Amino acid sequence: MTVATTAARSPQHQALMQTAARAGLALAGRSRAIEAQRSLPADVANLLADAGLYRLLTPQALGGHEAPPGSFYLVIEQLARADAAAAWCCFISCTTAVLAAYLPDDAASAVFSRPDLKLAGVFAPRGRAVPAQHNGVDGLRISGRWAWGSGAHNAHYISAGCLLIGADGQPERMADGAPRILSVLLERGQVQLADNWDAFGLCGTGSGEFEVRDAFVPLAMSASLLDGPRLQAPLYRFPVFGLLAIAVAAVATGIAREALQHFIDEAAAKVPQASARPLSARGTVQDAVARAEAQLQSARCYLLAAVEAAWQAAQQPDMAANELPVALRRDLRLAASHAVHTSAEVVTRLYTLAGGHAVFAASPLQRALRNVQVATQHMMVGEASFELAGRLLLGVPTPTAQL
Repeated sequence: MTVATTAARSPQHQALMQTAARAGLALAGRSRAIEAQRSLPADVANLLADAGLYRLLTPQALGGHEAPPGSFYLVIEQLARADAAAAWCCFISCTTAVLAAYLPDDAASAVFSRPDLKLAGVFAPRGRAVPAQHNGVDGLRISGRWAWGSGAHNAHYISAGCLLIGADGQPERMADGAPRILSVLLERGQVQLADNWDAFGLCGTGSGEFEVRDAFVPLAMSASLLDGPRLQAPLYRFPVFGLLAIAVAAVATGIAREALQHFIDEAAAKVPQASARPLSARGTVQDAVARAEAQLQSARCYLLAAVEAAWQAAQQPDMAANELPVALRRDLRLAASHAVHTSAEVVTRLYTLAGGHAVFAASPLQRALRNVQVATQHMMVGEASFELAGRLLLGVPTPTAQL
């Protein structure tokens, strides 16, 4: 069964799905080696970039696909079926590229027109940006240390969230009293990567910490994602944090779909110890597979419906950036969180039913279990996301700037 969206019916989408499928074939059998390296191998990153999959959300004016969010979700999900780490690094580069819509035109063109561009980025404001000049150029002095630098090992540029520091040495404030957060674009040579990504799952993403010490960045290479983009196009009126949440969900549902298919394939042939019948002959297994299929498809339908509703609103010509109704943004986050946690439940149940062979590193189910559980910890889809949606549903006053 497939879920149709307006984007999924376009020739552009079909071409991108075919590209993702070809990339998946090239990744076949490499997941254990990618995990062992603890970061995405350079040839894999180059493969994805050369195929244009790192440019799904890059503006068309800069050579990107500017793909609708529903298409973005389905392409990342398809890639995740082949390898979750590759899909994760791919969506990180794609969502970081949204910054191109916020930078001045000349700066955006200088960076984002590069066909093989690979990016990484963290929104969390773990750095400090102090106004400065260098050789007559207005800019910022950047210092800080950030966690979750997924894909940074292969990136040409790394975006990092910073608090803008005023003349008094304190963070500048926005009209609502919140600190002003800038996303600054750093060249890879300005960034020091820490070798501390020793994780339970998504091991191949290289999501360790990175540090910057007193690096100069021209002011034109910085922007606030909370101010609204310069480029007024439907994709950039879509909530940027919603894009990030649905990307995490795409990886999770891709993991779950591939785990379910693997389980089904194995169940027909595998005869459990002390049994004369294959696993597929057990009533408990038949029940579990049916429920898993229903759970996964239901979660995807809910998410894609929320994406479609928000996308239709973003395409309205009178809709300004950051003005999508709160209810639509709430539903995006809730549906993405639900999809991730449902995927984790599905994979966990399949792993349990698979028996002892699933505990070994060679088992795709063991890898799926670890990968999907790490996805549940992302701040865009974690347990706190349900509390956030619940407060909004109950009418409890709630900040929504980062919804």
